[in-house]
Amino acid sequence: MKYIQWLGQWLEYYIKPSTKERTYNKYARIAHNHISPMLGDRDMAELTALELQKFSVDLINKGMAPNTVNGIISIIKCSLRRAESLGIVDKQHADSIARPKTKEKDIESLSRDEQRKIEQYISDNKEDNRFGIILSMYTGLRVGELLALKWSDVDFGKGIMTVNKSCHDSWKDGEYVKVVDTPKTDSSIRKIPIPKQLISKLKELKRKAKGEYVIIGKTQYGAQVRSYQRSFENLLNLLDIPYKGIHSLRHTFATRALEVGMDVKTLSEILGHKSPTITLKRYAHSMTEHKAEMMNRVGKILL
Repeated sequence: MKYIQWLGQWLEYYIKPSTKERTYNKYARIAHNHISPMLGDRDMAELTALELQKFSVDLINKGMAPNTVNGIISIIKCSLRRAESLGIVDKQHADSIARPKTKEKDIESLSRDEQRKIEQYISDNKEDNRFGIILSMYTGLRVGELLALKWSDVDFGKGIMTVNKSCHDSWKDGEYVKVVDTPKTDSSIRKIPIPKQLISKLKELKRKAKGEYVIIGKTQYGAQVRSYQRSFENLLNLLDIPYKGIHSLRHTFATRALEVGMDVKTLSEILGHKSPTITLKRYAHSMTEHKAEMMNRVGKILL
């Protein structure tokens, strides 16, 4: 069997029924763009360990990022392991592929001055739609979780909001549409205490609400991820703040939380991480301002 034939069957019968539509589409796109053109016409029994390794190295040599290459390798490994378990091939050699070394992405968070500048602008100009930026900075919500948040998820009596869904943009019929789905992982389903300083503003927004979503954008059906990302980028340009992705809002929350002394276990649960180890590994190196402040305090002893 040609590998391209098996990839199609594997995606249709094993990936599509067991993953989110977004994941299936991502796998199918990678298979179509990167795997099939170079390996698709090969008979599966001919995919030797050396050939698969050469394929991996060729991708790196073409300038592809190691993280992207690792994603491609994962699809090859999963598809060929399944083929072996079904007896389609006697032996698969994908497990012999040596993965390229990856580098942990640098954590981008806003400085305290940048954060204050953003908060001040949104407050002074009464930009209700951009209040989601502040909400994310003080709760750690991912942008998909923020834009999927409904008023029914906000319990003003208990001061808690429930995160039980997320959203993303999907290309359909020639345009991007908002797709609401389950969260990223099971641990992403969580309850987050709302800082009391935000309660009054949320109540004000609720009184003016024209739809079921907390952040409505241009329609009552809620803002789309791409448009909200652009809104955030435009705000950074307006305030002369260097470019940062919208995920920096979540990083900013985590960094500030650690700076004020929040314990890692609590922070991990609020962020929806699988374990505190993930949280500690990701954010231990991101508190540059806080570290400088602490070092200056130590330095005072010498004076």
